[in-house]
Amino acid sequence: MTQSFVISGDLLIGADSTGDNKSVRAINPATGANLEPAFAIASEADVARACELAGKAFDTYRATSPEARATFLETIATNIMEIGDALIERASEETGLPAARLQGERARTVGQLRLFAQVVRSGEWLDLRVDPALPDRKPLPRPDLRLRQIPLGPVAVFGASNFPLAFSVAGGDTASALAAGCPVVVKGHLAHPGTGELVGRAIRAAVVACGLPEGTFSLLTGANETGAALVRNPHIKAVGFTGSRGGGLALGAIAAARPEPIPVYAEMSSVNPVFLFPAALAARAEAIGTGFVGSLTMGAGQFCTNPGLLFAIDSPDLDRFVATASAALTGSVPAPMLTPGIHAAFDNGVAALAGHEAVKTIARGAPAEGVNRSPGAFFETDVEEFLADERLGHEVFGASGLLVRCKDIDQMIAVAEKLEGQLTATVQVDAGDYTIAAKLLPVLERKVGRILANGWPTGVEVSHAMVHGGPFPATSDSRTTSVGTLAIRRFLRPVSYQDLPEGLLPVELQDEGVKGLPHLMDGVRKGN
Repeated sequence: MTQSFVISGDLLIGADSTGDNKSVRAINPATGANLEPAFAIASEADVARACELAGKAFDTYRATSPEARATFLETIATNIMEIGDALIERASEETGLPAARLQGERARTVGQLRLFAQVVRSGEWLDLRVDPALPDRKPLPRPDLRLRQIPLGPVAVFGASNFPLAFSVAGGDTASALAAGCPVVVKGHLAHPGTGELVGRAIRAAVVACGLPEGTFSLLTGANETGAALVRNPHIKAVGFTGSRGGGLALGAIAAARPEPIPVYAEMSSVNPVFLFPAALAARAEAIGTGFVGSLTMGAGQFCTNPGLLFAIDSPDLDRFVATASAALTGSVPAPMLTPGIHAAFDNGVAALAGHEAVKTIARGAPAEGVNRSPGAFFETDVEEFLADERLGHEVFGASGLLVRCKDIDQMIAVAEKLEGQLTATVQVDAGDYTIAAKLLPVLERKVGRILANGWPTGVEVSHAMVHGGPFPATSDSRTTSVGTLAIRRFLRPVSYQDLPEGLLPVELQDEGVKGLPHLMDGVRKGN
């Protein structure tokens, strides 16, 4: 049966829908028109109430069986799909993104919820370990030691502007936190509050259907003050954030200044360098040029994995790449950007590059027609100038790319050493490039979370082996990922049990319980 949810503009605090201060409206970025209804802004009291409910729900929710928790995640996925076209239509109105893109994003959102349901059922995430007692060991006996992972506690999740579904209310941070056994309080993004409310109501309906405590999930709308109050609240034990470097650093500072500091898992800034190698350019410069522009302009360039920097050894084949990329970009029609603020920031960033004395403008996209649109931009400089001004390596969020010409592989490696941490690095290589490319890879391993060959970074598979993270400032913790099944580890911590009687041990660590689950027995892998 299709779910029918009404967008009221209310806050969803546990089982309550509330909100008197309805003063914010979403904007259709494609037209500039305000959208109805108005949305409530959470007060400090609202934040406190949501966090208190999450704290009260924690012990009950974390004690749910793997099957019950997996069913909850799958029920959320089903409810989201049952909203139907209304969800896609509202998301398109609030973001200017086409329906096909949003349908794909919805599929990714429900897919990752179902994937985490599989993870929960598997038990692998518990990381069970048993070191049996050795009473006769000399010179000292060994106690019985058993270990499992437990959830950290309630998690604050911040919705992202550029993915209204997959990185927002029911996105990867929420899915992985709920899978770990953590109640979630979401601060929805003001760019798409109606989309967020529809998804929030789908989650709340699943909470009710699965008989879970009301504080398992809440959805708040608000600006920076709301987010700050959320991170400061003592019930919150971890934060998941996707957004700007400034935003992530601000939340990290608040979390660190608490009487009890907590981790902030922030995905922030990345320019995703691409390294073009000579043999690859000789064989397929034109195809690489076309592929680059397709990746650069996808979604108006509003991806955290957008390829904003290219490095290549100067050659006639590189000139072929530039010519093809320039022609492709010139014919590229600008799409609306997500918000007026993002659009203004993009224009400012492009203007700064265009006005830089060491930067050459190679090409611009087709003239913009309509509000919140700007043509894509492709620039060029050389290694010396790039290294002389660190601002040239900063992210311009949108369809803006900078080519840096190098003299040889040694310069390419030297400039890679100077890069900040990144989410991704791409190498365009053919067999004739392998020897010199192998010299670059150790540097890239230190700089990025994902290295890919002969593709483009704008596409993040949700899987067991995916890493969507990287050294600062790509993320605040390079040991983690916000995409893929490893994301659950952010919201867990180990607890060891020494010589506890069988009757006091968690069920999964009791002698019979552990047999049916993956575990280490005295260092040897057992179970599934």
